[in-house]
Amino acid sequence: MIRKIQTGKENPLLRQKSKEINKITPEIKELAFDMIETMEKNDGVGLAAPQVGQLLRIIIVKPHPDEKSLILINPQIKKTSFRKEIIGEGCLSLPGSSFAVKRPIKVVLEALNIENEKIKIKAEGLFARVIQHETEHLDGILISDKNDD
Repeated sequence: MIRKIQTGKENPLLRQKSKEINKITPEIKELAFDMIETMEKNDGVGLAAPQVGQLLRIIIVKPHPDEKSLILINPQIKKTSFRKEIIGEGCLSLPGSSFAVKRPIKVVLEALNIENEKIKIKAEGLFARVIQHETEHLDGILISDKNDD
């Protein structure tokens, strides 16, 4: 089911901190698969649960156009590279806008997958950028907040 994307810099849902997921229930799985469908329908490369009105720590990222989307539950960035770069970013919640955002070019992330298994991901480039962008949504941070970095 395609879900409505929450939009706007002042949207209160996008400004709140999301809650950790303690148990991966059938409802959590349904939300995750709905998020993939919603992201793909809107030509996105990432989506966070608050963007579809759910204050839960779950993100979807698409590492590469030819790869399957990843479901990441309770994601935590454990390490970032010292080297950073500034690139223009867009956001499904801020349609038509682009912001120059400075981010580390590499990250190490730990999360749970949909099967409740702990996973560790080393990402760089666009993949690392999408992970950082979506993880920030879980803490109520938008790219428009990062524009001054």
